[in-house]
Amino acid sequence: MIPVNTPLLGSKEREYLINCIETGWISSEGPYVTEFETKMAAFSGRERGIAVCNGTAALEIAVRAIGIKEGDEVIIPTFTIISPAQAVSKLGAKPILVDSDPLTWNMDVSQIEAKITSKTKAIIVVHIYGLPVDLDPVLALCKKHDLKLIEDAAEMHGQTYKGKPCGSFGDASIFSFYPNKHITTGEGGMVVTNSDEIAEKCRSYRNLCFKPEQRFVHDEIGWNYRMTNLQAALGVAQLERIDEFVTKKRWIGKLYDELLQELHDKIEIPIANTDYAENIYWVYGIVLKDSVPMNAKEIMTKLAERGIGSRPFFYPMHLQPVYNKQGWYENESYPVAEKMAERGFYVPSGMALTEDNIYEVVKNLKEILAE
Repeated sequence: MIPVNTPLLGSKEREYLINCIETGWISSEGPYVTEFETKMAAFSGRERGIAVCNGTAALEIAVRAIGIKEGDEVIIPTFTIISPAQAVSKLGAKPILVDSDPLTWNMDVSQIEAKITSKTKAIIVVHIYGLPVDLDPVLALCKKHDLKLIEDAAEMHGQTYKGKPCGSFGDASIFSFYPNKHITTGEGGMVVTNSDEIAEKCRSYRNLCFKPEQRFVHDEIGWNYRMTNLQAALGVAQLERIDEFVTKKRWIGKLYDELLQELHDKIEIPIANTDYAENIYWVYGIVLKDSVPMNAKEIMTKLAERGIGSRPFFYPMHLQPVYNKQGWYENESYPVAEKMAERGFYVPSGMALTEDNIYEVVKNLKEILAE
């Protein structure tokens, strides 16, 4: 079996984890947490980092920290994992959706302004799969309409937008450290920001809103979203290798590009670059063209039968049963996102992938598409 993702862990990760065990610092009180926060914030061009238990938790505390409340509207892409929408809807606010750009697979920023109303309070941009959102138009809209901006950089460790680090834009940015990310802590996430106020709120929300002057007394309800010292130790070690990881991911993407060129009449592959960024290939996505009689699910089933792991693309927010039950998005259609969900999937592209693995994946995919 060639799994869709296997993380790359080595001697530094082992060394730092052993240090946690030998010193007894395994909880969120350990020194690696502060070190990881400081180094990840600096790496992202930010002043402050708040480590949490996963990327979804990072979104939830960030959305609350910027002041989103019941009745507000927040503009997000329909093509994303549910976490941004969930972070908004849990507060009684409503996610307002835009479709995707068919080339970059990111939100189509040209559609945003038409969705802004008097209830709109923020925009969440989600960088998808390997290329960042075109941020300049979004930043201009936020300034024009006095909106907050959260940058979901969960998949963008080491990526840049016009030379500036992803994670450095807007009022706050978030990262995920799930095992399929460029930097992993097993589970984990982080909010990075330049705002003292947002950072203070995020630290409070992640730790049950204990009052600083008296533990176990609470003026607000928060969450237990803390990151452990064990997780942070992994993160510190992984961050030290980020340049190696980015280079490896781009090598994987470019080799797939080369080997799949002859299938251009059957599949769409990721574009290698835009005028503002070079693809970082967090995953290697494929969209089946209309000439292919099978959908993504059928192709993935055939790959699995041959021992090749794969994953479907995101399922659009406007088609999510949980939101349809609330009567949301009944008459809304986003054709680009719908096509990607129906005909998109990604193939093995984890850090531990070998050249032989890639040739094997491509060989099997070619045989399936030739059927």
